[in-house]
Amino acid sequence: MKIILAGAGEVGRHLAKLLSFENHEIILIDIEQETLDNAFNQLDILPVKGDAAARSVLHQAEIGKADLYMAVTTSEHTNLVSAILAKKMGAKQTIARVENPEFLEKDQIDVFKELGVDTIISPNYLVAKEITRLLKQTALTDIFEFENGKLSVIGLTVRYNSKIANKNILEIEKMTTDFPFRPIAILRGNTTIRPRGTTIVRPRDHIYLMSRREEISKATTFAGKMNKTVKSVMILGGGEITRLTARMIEKIYNVTIVEEDKESCKILLENLSNSLVIKGDPTNFNVLREEGLEEMDALICLMPSSEANIIMSLMAEELKAIKTIALVDNADYIRLSQNIGVDTLLNTKLIAANNIFRFVRKGEIEAITSLHGVDAEIIEFTVTKNNKMVRKPLYKLHFPDKALIAGVIREEESIIPDGNFQLQIDDKVIVFAEPEAISLVEKMFR
Repeated sequence: MKIILAGAGEVGRHLAKLLSFENHEIILIDIEQETLDNAFNQLDILPVKGDAAARSVLHQAEIGKADLYMAVTTSEHTNLVSAILAKKMGAKQTIARVENPEFLEKDQIDVFKELGVDTIISPNYLVAKEITRLLKQTALTDIFEFENGKLSVIGLTVRYNSKIANKNILEIEKMTTDFPFRPIAILRGNTTIRPRGTTIVRPRDHIYLMSRREEISKATTFAGKMNKTVKSVMILGGGEITRLTARMIEKIYNVTIVEEDKESCKILLENLSNSLVIKGDPTNFNVLREEGLEEMDALICLMPSSEANIIMSLMAEELKAIKTIALVDNADYIRLSQNIGVDTLLNTKLIAANNIFRFVRKGEIEAITSLHGVDAEIIEFTVTKNNKMVRKPLYKLHFPDKALIAGVIREEESIIPDGNFQLQIDDKVIVFAEPEAISLVEKMFR
């Protein structure tokens, strides 16, 4: 594929990095020469300097030959205008990153499609959805649902009191005879480990498991932390992500927002109907205690400062019962969450990049997600052809060493398969794959 990326910021660089493992022609457009030079030195890209909303720059990038154009600059105006121009100039598919949530309304989406923008992505909206999902399971740090939750990949941090701490995978399997146990990855510090029978699970490891909906509650006991039903939520910071998150959850939970800026408080009050907005310093722990922090089930830190979000989450962790979620600007911080005590760190740009990346995948793909901090992807394929995938049991398929079939959905049945399992046409197959194996897996499902 010929892919043109506008914007060499964190989203654009992350997308280019993901694409670098595959045989794509990648052209990166940015107005800053130094930013382009850094990307060129680190990634396999062709740089083009200039404003992506200028026809001359798009022409220089040979937009008419592009299979996919992705506008992910920090300028909403540039992204929309350049995507419209790109489509008119011959790009087959266009994606634009926006910040205004109004652009996600159906009538707006329809208008932009008519103009030439095939897909609109709002990073802030995606973060709000991620937070909403995480509040459902407080013992978990991550939950990714497939086929409306028939199967889920769940993430949890192994605490010292966990019953699986210091045991190997085979020992854990013997402890879990009442439900299928399928570990798919362990994040230990900055290292991703694909578990084998002799792999020992250590305290502070972050482990990802495939689970059926009805067995998630059993799997959460592995964390050594009880799953607590969330009733009350405190959000620190009053920006756009706070507004979007509160709108999604205020009818489900009791929501308290602490924000110091008077104008931001006013905007929140105008846009929310069932949330308590308090004007106060969200970094003052005494203020938070006065406003009922100790009675809260979850603390969501969405302030502009990553460091402030991490510090306040760590201070709240001393209250034991609280679920902590912190937003960070620096993507490198994501790997820290499992090591420093914060339940979940979220990065807006990475969530957006991972959401966009599914548009460049090949094969019969239904869904795709990246695990926080893990150098791999979870991809859902559909078996559409009567090829070797349905002629042999799994252990005879010669599946790539750096990939595994984690789960299968067959109509209404959710399956954690073993080596003797045999796929059928129309099965939904959930695959864990490290970057080097992705192209090989895609070929098998074509």
